[in-house]
Amino acid sequence: QVQLVESGGGLVQPGGSLRLSCAASGIRFSIYAMGWYRQAPGKQREWVASITSGGNNNYVDSVKGRFTISRDNAKNTVWLQMNSLKPEDTAVYYCNAHRGTYDLWGQGTQVTVSS
Repeated sequence: QVQLVESGGGLVQPGGSLRLSCAASGIRFSIYAMGWYRQAPGKQREWVASITSGGNNNYVDSVKGRFTISRDNAKNTVWLQMNSLKPEDTAVYYCNAHRGTYDLWGQGTQVTVSS
């Protein structure tokens, strides 16, 4: 079955950390660029971070220095380590697999940063 399954979301206090995981199945994971997006209530979905098949990372400016994306092709998994979380990081986080004109999305995981 072709799918991406996210996990690891939850409620955390400002300044805290969470680690999101995305497990892929049914695709040749190693050839896909993987990314994390988020969508806050009332806002459009925005790109957060991505990692190429070769392991090169990119981040939106608002998370640089706080978030780290990584992947393990042997485990068909990509992670997003989120540190120093802020209330404005609150959103549903989505995993994405991209290659050419093909995009695969996960179902999303809620991250809430609140005291």
